[in-house]
This record gives sequence, structure tokens and C-alpha cells, in this order.
Amino acid sequence: MNNDIVSSLRPALVMTLLFGLLLGLLYPMAMTGLGQALFPAQANGSLIVENGKVIGSSVVGQAFTSERYFNTRPSAAGSGYDGLASSGSNLGPTSQVLSDRVKEQAGAMAAAQPGRPVPADLVTTSGSGLDPHITPEAAFYQVERIARLRGLEVEAVRRLVGRTIEQPLLGFLGEPRVNVLDLNRRLDALSARSAP
Repeated sequence: MNNDIVSSLRPALVMTLLFGLLLGLLYPMAMTGLGQALFPAQANGSLIVENGKVIGSSVVGQAFTSERYFNTRPSAAGSGYDGLASSGSNLGPTSQVLSDRVKEQAGAMAAAQPGRPVPADLVTTSGSGLDPHITPEAAFYQVERIARLRGLEVEAVRRLVGRTIEQPLLGFLGEPRVNVLDLNRRLDALSARSAP
């Protein structure tokens, strides 16, 4: 009887060890190697380096606290744009907390620019809480504020936003969007060129 148990367990143990080695070690090493060889920038987080210093990632949102910059979507991730706490808020459409937060943010924005409807993505969070993009409408909504605070022509800032709009992949996958970090970097360059 004991020989039957051992001979029955042996194939199961061998297969467990084999697949553990194959899928737990060899496959991840192969995928990491391929990623580093074929797509090193993406495999390392799509980091943006400026003057030898990492200033952000093109695929992870970050907060811009100065009013001289374009604002991103609000983040549901922990205390701001914390990549270790990526998640949505799980607040549903009937949540009073969500309703109060959106009304407060929309009210503050509407007071600054009366008569203009506030784009929804400036007061609602994304599913991950770390979305680096806003809609073109949300970027254009902020143009007058940015131009006034930076002493730039409104039309120059509007053209800058137009040039940073990313179109849907293959023309139909996704929506037009603006990467806020890219837009703000270009805004700093425009301000530097316009400085006396």
C-alpha cells in the first residue's frame, strides 16, 4: 500500500517542481530579459529624465500643486498620486461623500471661471487613481488661467494644448487625450522662450 502512495505522489511532486521552476523562475526571467532587450524604456516604467534627474513617468499621473501648471484629474490613490496605493475610491453614484466632493471641487472651479461648464474629468477620479491624461476639453478649460498667471498670450497656450493632443490608437481605439506631464513640460519651455 505504501509503495502505491509513493508511486502516485512522485509524478505529482515532479510536475509541481517542474512547473514551479518553469513558471516561477524561467518564464519570468525570459519575459524580463525580452522586455529589457526590446522595450527598455517601457520595462523600466516609462520614466522621464531631465538634466539627469527623474521627473516623472509618462504613464503615471502626478499632482501639480502650482496654479501656474495644468491640473490633472483628482486622485483616489491614498494621499494624492501615490503609486503604492493605486486604486479607485469604490464610491458609487449614490455616495454622499462622492457627491459632496465633486460639488465642492466643481463649485470652486466654476467660481474662478463663471459661466463655463467644468469638464467632468477635472472633478472625478480615474479607475486607477493615477491617470496621467485629461481630456482636451479639460486642458482647454484651463488655458485662460495658465496664460494669465504666466503672462502668455491665450492663443499661444491654446495652440500648445492643440499640439499635445494624442489621438486614439489606430484612429479608433480610445479617446483623444492630453498627457498632463508632457503638456506642463512644454508649457515651461514656452514660458522660457517667451521670457524677456
